Amino acid sequence: MPLVYVTRRMHFSAGHRLHAESLDEETNREIYGACNNPLGHGHNYDLEVTVVGEPDPVTGMVMDIKALKDLIQKEVIDPMDHKFLNVEVPFLARQVPTAENIVVAIWRVLQDKLSGVKLYRLKLYETERNIVEYYGA
Repeated sequence: MPLVYVTRRMHFSAGHRLHAESLDEETNREIYGACNNPLGHGHNYDLEVTVVGEPDPVTGMVMDIKALKDLIQKEVIDPMDHKFLNVEVPFLARQVPTAENIVVAIWRVLQDKLSGVKLYRLKLYETERNIVEYYGA
């Protein structure tokens, strides 16, 4: 059977502050600039979740796309949407919530919750011009 890649795009809005506790205030300002604002700032994120698998010979589907949507909604969107990522999202605790760290944390949340398919790629759009992709480790 052929392998087919299925992608679901979801959206969430969240705020964060880029600030490493291990660095002093001046160094944080130098590294993160305006993104180190003590009151934070926000983004309208888009997340693409791609799974890979063989189409079921009966249904023709790699995975029920509604089941994928519901999983992403429950495990990622609901915990992150309209939240301050530094404080309100347990799976981002003790991390600088850069787009890079966010996408890796989301991977860890989703990877063991899929059955019959494999998580292939996450693509996180922080802005139209700032995009990160992760294919697992």
